[in-house]
Amino acid sequence: MVADSFKEALYRLEKANEHLNLPKDVYDRLKHPRRSFILSVPVTMDDGRVEFFTGYRVQHSIARGPSKGGIRYHPSVALNELSALAFLMSWKCAIVDLPFGGAKGGVACDTTKMSIKEIERLTRRYTYELAFVISPESDIPAPDMYTDERMMAWMMDTYSMMKGYSVPGVVTGKPLCLGGSLGKPLSTSRGVLVTLLEAMKIREMNPSNAKVILQGFGKVGAGCAKLFAEKGIQVVGVSDSKGAVYNEKGLDIFSLLKHKEETGGVTGFNKAQAMNGEELLAQKADVLIPAALEGQINEKNAAKIKASIIVEGANSPTTLEAESILNGKDTLVIPDILANSGGVLVSYFEWVQDLQHFFWDESEINQKLEHIMKKAFAEVIYIKEHKKVDLRMAAMILGVSRVAKAIEARGVFP
Repeated sequence: MVADSFKEALYRLEKANEHLNLPKDVYDRLKHPRRSFILSVPVTMDDGRVEFFTGYRVQHSIARGPSKGGIRYHPSVALNELSALAFLMSWKCAIVDLPFGGAKGGVACDTTKMSIKEIERLTRRYTYELAFVISPESDIPAPDMYTDERMMAWMMDTYSMMKGYSVPGVVTGKPLCLGGSLGKPLSTSRGVLVTLLEAMKIREMNPSNAKVILQGFGKVGAGCAKLFAEKGIQVVGVSDSKGAVYNEKGLDIFSLLKHKEETGGVTGFNKAQAMNGEELLAQKADVLIPAALEGQINEKNAAKIKASIIVEGANSPTTLEAESILNGKDTLVIPDILANSGGVLVSYFEWVQDLQHFFWDESEINQKLEHIMKKAFAEVIYIKEHKKVDLRMAAMILGVSRVAKAIEARGVFP
């Protein structure tokens, strides 16, 4: 995320409030995370030494319900970044009308240099330090960057051992055998697909004729590629952290997925032209899906992008400067707080299923996701047209207004 990510989050809130004109006490409440925790996380490494990591958890809001947000493991994890991401989660949950507030957490660490046992000990100790904060009723973590269902299983188990009984609803994104939900692995990607298809209707674009570039080929990007292939949407370019490949006639997605599994990256795929990630962004395509890190679309490359639709699979992939350039080109940007909300939707479904001890089949989950995301998209489009603003501001207005309404209804205690 950009260096001033929290300032950027505050700026977007301020611009949304110009349309909402919220009472000062409500606006001031939205400007400040409810709670921020900084944790010392001691971990016994494989060589016997004890290393201390810094962990965090930020809860932005609980006005609409328990706070909800992912846990990331990365050297760049810091309070500023997590505070901004917690803001985004509050608006994201409100846009799809979930009874959640926003949160985000993580540990500053490099798991690529740690053994699996060290990562497990880190996860369990971090959970122990967070045990007074998280619960199914107060704050519910989930996977994020460099965390997955295995880490969520360790978190759930550690918390359950402390409670003395199994508490599956304390986290989401768990393995199916521990109360995870069908449909979860592809949920964010499926949400991107739903919003893309709705955006294509606005631009009168035929999905079968569209050409798509995917920036990022991890959980979200690879998931999008699979779903697009099933829908007959042609992917012509893909990049990951090691490089990029492009074929204007379309990539064989399943061969590319196999190649990445075997080699660890997309580079070297012999059925496409090799290039770097920046070069890929400038290639001819109708749609761009940024599904990598924050701030990847910026003032240096925005003018080169030829896609007429951008669907943000990643969190905050577009900087403020880039957004201004794209809006000037009449690029339709579907913002992250709408486009990638499929993940938190199915996290909500998982939480509900855990609480009621009754599970749904995958088709029902996918149908519910599609219905809710189409409804949210239509509501954002209505605000866009009514307020004469871009889609990000329309989504911000919808999300902020719903959180503000809950704050006003609840009042101030004591």
